[in-house]
Amino acid sequence: IYDSFTITVLMQLEDLGFCKKGEGGRFVADGNLISGVGRLPFNTDGGGLCNNHPANRGGITKVIEAVRQLRGEAHPAVQVKHCDLALAQ
Repeated sequence: IYDSFTITVLMQLEDLGFCKKGEGGRFVADGNLISGVGRLPFNTDGGGLCNNHPANRGGITKVIEAVRQLRGEAHPAVQVKHCDLALAQ
């Protein structure tokens, strides 16, 4: 998910229905986005801050990470166990 600013992430989590409006901050603070332990592993490729933002943070890098997760080919530290669904936005 595009993470240009903190508020962008919170708004997208709420707009996509992962949490209720106004509860994005609590959702994140509760650890829900942490790879390997959270219920919604998020930007497992490091997101925009760690993956060529802004020059190459277009859609294709998100799709590549989603496919790696689905194939079980992501880095072991961030591979989501039993991944059968991915969102590239």
